[in-house]
Amino acid sequence: MKAQLDLIGIVVEDMGRALAFYRELGLEIPEDRDEQPHVESTLPGGLRLAWDTAETIRSFNPEWQPATGGPQIGLAFLVDSPADVDATYQRLVSLGYDGHKEPFDAPWGQRYALVHDPDGNSVDLFSPL
Repeated sequence: MKAQLDLIGIVVEDMGRALAFYRELGLEIPEDRDEQPHVESTLPGGLRLAWDTAETIRSFNPEWQPATGGPQIGLAFLVDSPADVDATYQRLVSLGYDGHKEPFDAPWGQRYALVHDPDGNSVDLFSPL
């Protein structure tokens, strides 16, 4: 049997705040989902991204505890241009999200920046130079 990655799950403390962050990155998530315990978004290509509250996870895994010591997951979002890396980073920081590393020209040939989502997960923004 061959496994196929179908869904990436993120555990969140505040569903509305988490979804607002990902909407800023262009994901189409209806606002009426902000109070739901589980939300999914299908990405181009069919991969799904899902968010669950800690209570949802504990409903089937009572021993679950959040990871400690650093981001729990890392995601990277391709944007249209190097200028869009800068603009997206600045917009997210201006909205109060944690700008972890300001945009820079990476030695591997990309404009790159790092922000943290409301739950401390690493979200990279990048575009080829």
